[in-house]
Amino acid sequence: MSDTLDKNKLKTKGSCMAEEPRIGVFVCDCGSNIAGHLDCPDVAEFVKSLPHVVYSKENLYTCSEAGIVEIKKAIIEQKLNRVVVASCSPRTHHPLFASSCAEAGLNPYLFEMVNIRDQCSWVHMGNREKATQKAKNLIRMGVAKAAGLEPQKEIESSLIRKILVIGGGIAGLSAAQALADMDLEIILAEKQSQLGGLLTKVHALETGGTAQARLDKIITDVNLRPNVTCYTQSVLKETSGYIGNFEVTLQTPDGLVTEKVGAIVVATGAVPFIPEGLFGYGNPGASSVITLMELEQKFKQGVLDTPDFNPKRVVFIQCVGARNKTREYCSRICCMIAVKNAMLVKEKFPLADVRVLYRDMQMYGAQKEQMLWDARGKGVRFDVYDPETPPKVTDGQIEFFQTVTGKTLSLDTDLIVLSTPLIPGSSAGQLANLLRVPTDQNGFFLEAHAKLRPLDFAADGIFVAGSGRYPATATESRTQGIGVASRVAAILFKEKLIKSAIVAKINPDSCVGCMACLSMCPYGAIAYNRALRVCEINEILCKGCGNCAATCPSHSALLAGYKPGQLLAQIGAA
Repeated sequence: MSDTLDKNKLKTKGSCMAEEPRIGVFVCDCGSNIAGHLDCPDVAEFVKSLPHVVYSKENLYTCSEAGIVEIKKAIIEQKLNRVVVASCSPRTHHPLFASSCAEAGLNPYLFEMVNIRDQCSWVHMGNREKATQKAKNLIRMGVAKAAGLEPQKEIESSLIRKILVIGGGIAGLSAAQALADMDLEIILAEKQSQLGGLLTKVHALETGGTAQARLDKIITDVNLRPNVTCYTQSVLKETSGYIGNFEVTLQTPDGLVTEKVGAIVVATGAVPFIPEGLFGYGNPGASSVITLMELEQKFKQGVLDTPDFNPKRVVFIQCVGARNKTREYCSRICCMIAVKNAMLVKEKFPLADVRVLYRDMQMYGAQKEQMLWDARGKGVRFDVYDPETPPKVTDGQIEFFQTVTGKTLSLDTDLIVLSTPLIPGSSAGQLANLLRVPTDQNGFFLEAHAKLRPLDFAADGIFVAGSGRYPATATESRTQGIGVASRVAAILFKEKLIKSAIVAKINPDSCVGCMACLSMCPYGAIAYNRALRVCEINEILCKGCGNCAATCPSHSALLAGYKPGQLLAQIGAA
């Protein structure tokens, strides 16, 4: 979605196809990123010989303020009606250059970008001559395509300032709380009978204080908000529409509820893995083998405060059911939770031998690293075990190979605590299919980009936060929930939505209604009109992937900015 271009900026100066193209090309050194591995002055000089190129300029940093001024100045003074920038990745810089062209009065869709950093200098380091020649070839192709570019008008749509938050855990509550502060209307749907999510089962937080106290404060605040409607024991049943205009149906205890919302936040969290059969867990008579989450509940319920429980030895075993062939990932937060609880056990029973058997301690961050040293200082012992020869648990005893000493130890135990990973909830896959959003190989929701868009899905208007995305602490989940609120607000506080015009269109005169494009569209943007017997595209849902254009046997589907003539011009130049 583009939020920088106003309708009044989409001028068509020099955009008539009958007018001779006047192309300006800007070659970027990118400091030494590009110029360090190819001859940028030679490339800029070569560009002058290409058809329709009337201006060529080499810049140290084209994306800098000075570089942007150069582009705007050249558009006006050289009467450019096409602009090509040869620099780094269009994924990060195309919007900047396109909006700069618009500010100078040029339709932003008459801009073309050539990636000579990723595709030349970075992949051909040490081969300066060939990298330079490849850059010339890529720019020749870019210029050929630019000559055939057509002006486009961006797509506008209305929006609804209401948000559906799926999940009432710490991430969902934080998102609802932050959005409510912005005077937006929120619908909060939680499938359990109470709000709070997994945190309701946790005793103490790693940052101090009890989880319940933190939750009660947030839940009370959210329930008092008149602009937040909470539905418990409720799940999403149906969804349709697009960013700014979704229609959702919830199954609630009182029946179906249908609402129209502008954005959807997925904060469904995760659940602890139950290690049935591992290290004796669940076996008859093995009540002394529990999970980390069950220990949290024993602390919370005061079970460990009874006079009958006075353990001499408590052993934590890490990576139970994780980092194996079935579940290859590290759950991130297990080590921190185990260390926190090991210290609590040691504080409650100072004379007890408290041990943590681990493969690698993942104590990321300065605060969590300090927790590890604090635990050692309190007398908690840490022993490495080999995953090829894991500990053996039998009848209140644990046997493991101590890699440091080279000895096999056999110890009597009163309590064995298994640190198991968080895994996606059973309904995560069903929800992903309903919203048409992806999951990773482990079943967690997959964000659009881990660094550039960590809280967005690839589908516009749908966001993700908390452990549904990947195992996260309470602090991380709350931060992500607040972050999602800012992402949602950036969209819903606009007067209208403006979408890129690079979308597909289907010519109804030549479409034969074969519907081959329907199955190829990953965004559900194509529908079959039975009355007219043709396929039609919803421009708001279309992401411009081009699958339909590549599939259509009658060539009725075309992608704006990538029409056959434009692509064939590039191929011809190559």
